[in-house]
Amino acid sequence: MAVNEKKELLNELRIDRSDAAVAGTGNTAWLKLIVLGVVIGAVLVTAWYFLPTKNNEPLKLSTSLAQATKQAANADRGVLDATGYITARRQATVSSEITGKVVEVLVEEGQQVQQGELLARLDDELMQANLALAQARLQEARSNVAEVEVSIQEAEANLQRVVNLQKEQLASAQALDEARARSGTLKARLNSLQQSIQVAERSLQVQQEQLDNTLIRAPFDGVVINKAAQPGEMISPVSAGGGFTRTGICTLVDMNSLEIEVDVSESYINRVQAGQAVEAVLNSYADWRIPAEVITIIPAADRNRATVKVRIRLLVSDARILPDMGVKVTFLEDEIRSTDEVTELSGVFVPASAVWQQDEQSYVFVVTTEGVQRRSVRLGPLRNRRQNISAGLRVGDRIVTGLDAPLVAQLMANPHAVRAEP
Repeated sequence: MAVNEKKELLNELRIDRSDAAVAGTGNTAWLKLIVLGVVIGAVLVTAWYFLPTKNNEPLKLSTSLAQATKQAANADRGVLDATGYITARRQATVSSEITGKVVEVLVEEGQQVQQGELLARLDDELMQANLALAQARLQEARSNVAEVEVSIQEAEANLQRVVNLQKEQLASAQALDEARARSGTLKARLNSLQQSIQVAERSLQVQQEQLDNTLIRAPFDGVVINKAAQPGEMISPVSAGGGFTRTGICTLVDMNSLEIEVDVSESYINRVQAGQAVEAVLNSYADWRIPAEVITIIPAADRNRATVKVRIRLLVSDARILPDMGVKVTFLEDEIRSTDEVTELSGVFVPASAVWQQDEQSYVFVVTTEGVQRRSVRLGPLRNRRQNISAGLRVGDRIVTGLDAPLVAQLMANPHAVRAEP
């Protein structure tokens, strides 16, 4: 083999270190490194989400907890919102018809009383004495009547004898006139005494009513919300100038007459009409929606506030509803509430983000003392980004919200090692 041929063969065995060759080899290496990094990252993420934490350490989850609450079926049809107060249509400060000293008060705040039930007693010594005097005068009048009636019988018999003697010319005309006058006088006196009996009976009746006025009774069924007088104090139906005389025993409220009064801006009063469905929420119970309806619109506006007063009837009666409570109302779009709208949807409501759906099945994650429990639920309608749960939850359950795929994977991987932050 020639020397030139050997050199050519050796040159072919050399490594090509040109710029193009080097660049091609570097790109391939970097691509391999990137692919390897992605694979390693995917493995680490999968291990983080799907493998239990080491030593059962709590998963540090920043989640919000929602409390399931009831919500009315028509909660998404509001056309106007307003605020107002619970008022009692039937409320009275119970007082007496006479001025007297309080002897006994038989009621306390919060006590339920019935119509006619005794609330307090006043000093009745003077009334008792006046009643006894009236009874004695009536008895005296009746005794006088009985006496005159006997005298009339005697006068009538004497008149008849004189008439018979006059016929036989044995009695004078003067004797006859005297007998007739005697009989007429006694009859007139009897009539006067009978009138006196009526007067005595009326006087006795007045004294009896005065005595009854010392017993202060409930004018209607209700609840005592204020006790104003104590034994030993003076009470009067009118206010005394010195201010030491009470004008009432207690304040009584008929809880069945509670209603809502709200002030609606006159600019929006055209959205309200009698019979319109209303949903009320007490400030004290923000999760309780109370069905109601408009009673009437007071036909007068407040020029200073540019509002019109609206009366609203509560369609339910509950001990939690108290006079003067603050309330927010929503006037619904339907003019008249139908029977099915008065009732609430069955089940509870939770935020829509608390529901997780997989394989055509719906779940929620309920926080318990032992961790997080996945619970299958049956869904109802969706109202204002709040999902109705018709079965599977109860009012008061604490629900994990803001569910997404990674969070669900964590909860499924380690349900007993969860620290949920509200």
